[in-house]
Amino acid sequence: MTAVVLACGTSARPAVALEPYAIAGDAIPAPLAGLSGDAQRGRAVVLDRTRGNCLICHRVPEPDEPFQGTIGPPLADVGARLDDGQLRLRLVDASLLNPETVMPPYFRTEGLRDVAPQFRGLPALNAQEIEDVVAYLARLRTP
Repeated sequence: MTAVVLACGTSARPAVALEPYAIAGDAIPAPLAGLSGDAQRGRAVVLDRTRGNCLICHRVPEPDEPFQGTIGPPLADVGARLDDGQLRLRLVDASLLNPETVMPPYFRTEGLRDVAPQFRGLPALNAQEIEDVVAYLARLRTP
């Protein structure tokens, strides 16, 4: 097994220090690292089946996207249901609200299981990507 790992060239990267954040109730009110999100970049992360992989569990109002999930709640009107801070906390680590959630923590590096060596110590999304996804989701409102 060691020979396979070495032959594949995988090695653990050093852990990345995550930007600090403060939780208030069911939200992280302040943007991570004071960053502004971009909804177009956030849309790209949400639809990317390798980075965000949101479509594996959620439906989004993107009719041209096939094979959308039904495990998580639909995101069509999420911007009307949750404010930016509530969206942010759910992306950072939904288990802080519901320890039984199947939603992965996108901005946590500790206490994770079955992480491939090349991804250990790294968040699934960085602070900018979290803010971009928040910006996209916040705009999802039915007229």
